Formats: sequence, structure tokens, C-alpha cells
Amino acid sequence: MKNSSQSHRSAFLNFLILNSAFLLLFAGCAVGPDYKRPPASAPPIFRGDTAGRSNSLGDVQWWKLFKDNTLQALLLCALTNNYDVRIAAARVEQARAILEENQSGYYPQVTYQGAVGAGKNAQVGSPAPGVAQNHWYEGIANVSWEIDLWGRIRRMNESARAQFLATEEARTNVMISLISTVAADYFQLLALDQELQIARDTTNSFGQSLKLFTERLRGGVSSKLESSAAEAEQASAAATIPELERQIEAQENQIRVLLGMNPGPVLGRGKLLEELLPPDVPPGLPATLLERRPDIRQAEQLVRAANAQIGVVKAYFYPQFSLTGLFGRISPEASAFTGGGANAWSAAANVAGPLFEAGLLKGELKEARAAWDEAVLQYQSAALNALQEVSNALSAREKLQRERLDQERAVRAYEEAVRVAGERYQAGHANYYELLQEQQLLFPAENALTQTELNQLLAIVQLYRALGGGWR
Repeated sequence: MKNSSQSHRSAFLNFLILNSAFLLLFAGCAVGPDYKRPPASAPPIFRGDTAGRSNSLGDVQWWKLFKDNTLQALLLCALTNNYDVRIAAARVEQARAILEENQSGYYPQVTYQGAVGAGKNAQVGSPAPGVAQNHWYEGIANVSWEIDLWGRIRRMNESARAQFLATEEARTNVMISLISTVAADYFQLLALDQELQIARDTTNSFGQSLKLFTERLRGGVSSKLESSAAEAEQASAAATIPELERQIEAQENQIRVLLGMNPGPVLGRGKLLEELLPPDVPPGLPATLLERRPDIRQAEQLVRAANAQIGVVKAYFYPQFSLTGLFGRISPEASAFTGGGANAWSAAANVAGPLFEAGLLKGELKEARAAWDEAVLQYQSAALNALQEVSNALSAREKLQRERLDQERAVRAYEEAVRVAGERYQAGHANYYELLQEQQLLFPAENALTQTELNQLLAIVQLYRALGGGWR
């Protein structure tokens, strides 16, 4: 009995090995198109870049670009605690698990089952009229293995791996977006601080004029019109302070939420004027942008996944080969089951394929090809959008440099005009209207300069993000 059991087991294993070797000889091809990167036209240099250098601002790490210690601490905290980053990381793990699920298709699947039962008019759990009351004992191991003759499993794994890499790129893109968003919000907070200081200084300036006009009114050398006008200007300037304070608190809350923290103040921040612009901002070459930007790399991985799905669908047009086997023991008597006299085994090579499905597979193939077309267009659109973002940021940086010079000249001129008007008024060579007018013009000019300084910093942040910088 023992020799018989060993011979049956040996025959079963030999059958599996021979059939596997035979089918694996023909398993070298994979139907469907092999992946090729879609074309994406890129100019030799970016519009707005006259130098055409290969080095790029996007290669600089964010901690070297942003010198502000408070901003660096905020960025580190955001990259650790931000919920969007953590959600993106969870999606990466989901895609990793899906890839592991698909990789299991390369290997045989082994299952087991066991049963102990008793019945009447039944045999091993199945209806069997005329069978007396009996018992049965069963212990079986099942083996199944699909031979990937046409590459269906390989294409499924190729698609799953591309999806996994796409989620990795998506996470990187979230991190780069977070870096630029936190930096931009921080600079906007500094600009609001500066605008608040300007509003307070302007209120004090109008307050000094009001004090001067009031004293002259008491002395009988000015009219009530002068003091009333000065009081109105002071009140108007003071009215902007609560609104700016509200905006500052809202901006602080927004930054704290990006950090994954409860709303609250942002302490230890510097001043807008202390923020240094990088002396040189080379954009690099457009061709390298396709390799640097994570959203473009993500779009390319989705093209790769869609390309592999075409092969998955095409494989269903061909016969599917698989090996199945069974080995175990089945017996109506416990003594025979445990004594080795109830061996059971089987082995088979199976083939299955479509004969008539009324256009089902053709429709699925058309759908897969259309999905590939969509993914290609999205990739090309992402590349074109990236070129636009870089060019816009380069143009903004150049124009804002010129705008800031003019704004600085205007502020200096208005400051001088206010000083001269004050001296002329006290000397009796000018009326109150001249002094108030110059003060009125200085306030918006200072705010305009602050906005220009902010826009310069935001242009650098936008260029940095457009170049895919921040997380290398």
C-alpha cells in the first residue's frame, strides 16, 4: 500500500512538471503593444529664458532656496503632518498592495479542504439515493496554476506596477505643491504684517497732522475744515487696521491647518523686506522638465498602465491554459483514512477560450485603446501646461523686477513730497490740502510696493514649483 501511494504521488508530480515545462516553452511572448513614450514637443529653451543653460533652479533643495528659519521649520512640520501628504502615502500603500496581489498570479495557487460527516442517502456530502447511513472522512489539497502563455498576467503586473509608480509620483507632486503653498502663504502673511505696519504708521502720520491742525485751530490761524479733514483721513486709515488684523489671523489659521495643527498663531516670523530673492534663477532646458516634474511622470506611468491593459484584453482572445491537481484522502471508514488506504489524486491540463461572445471582447479592446488615447493626450497636455507655467513664471519675475524699481522710486518721491509739504505748511507757504494730498498718495504707494515685493517672492515660488523643484 505504501509503494502504491508513493507511485501515485510520483506520477502526479511528474505530470505537473512535464506539462509545466511544455507550456513554459511557449510562454515567452506577451500579446499587446510594448510601451513607448508618447511624443511631447518641447522647444529648445523656455520663452523668457535668454541664456538657455542646462542647470535649473528646480534642482535646488527647498531648504537651500528658502533661507528663513521659521519657514523651514513650517515646511518640515507640514511635510510630516499634513493630511494631504498622509492621504497620498496611504494611496501609495494601496497601490503597493494591489501590485503584490497581481504578482501572486505568477505562482501556483494551493488550497486545502477537509470534512468529517455522516448521512443517509448521501455520499461524501453529495446526494446519493439508495446509500445506507454511512460516514465519510475527507482531506484534500488542490493545486491550480495558470500558464501565462499569452502574457496576460505579465501585462496585468506591468499595469499594476505603473499604477503603483503613478501613486508615488502623485505623492511627490502633493509634497511639492505643499512646499510651494506653505511658502506662498507664509510670504503673504509677512506682506500682511507689513501692510498692517504701514496702516499704523499712516494712522500716526495723519494723527500728527490732526494734532498740528487742532493746535493751529486753537490758535485761531486755521479753520475747522482743516482739522475735520485730517480727522477723517486718520479715521479712514485706522479703519483698515482691524481688517488687516482679521486677514492676518485667517492667514495664520490657514498655515496651521496645512501643518496638520489646530488654528493658532504663527510665531517667530520675520519681515518681508528681510526675505532674499535668489540672485540667479536658471530654468534649465525644457527637455529635462519632462523628467523632473512629478505630475508629468505620473501621467506617463498612467500611459504605461493603459498600454499594458490593451495586452490584458488581447490575451482573452486566445486560449487560456492551466494545470490543476488534487491529492488527498477520501474514505467512508476512519481506519482506512488513517491507515493509508484512501489515497485520492488527480491531475489535468485545462484549456478554455472564447467561441462566440457577440462582440464583447472587441468592445473591451476598443475601450482599452480609447483609454490609452486618453492617457496619451493627458500626458501631452500635462507637458504643455508645464511649459506654460514655467514661461509665465519667468515673465512674471522679469516684469516684477522692473515694476519694483518704479514702485520704489514712487515711494521715495512721495515720502519727499510729504516732508516738503509739511515744511511748506508750517512755513505758511502751502495750505492744508497740499499736505493731506501727499499723505493720501503715500499710503497706497507703500501698499503697492509691498504687493510688488510679495509678487516677486511668489513668482520665485511659482517658478520653483513649475520646474518640479522642492523634493529631489
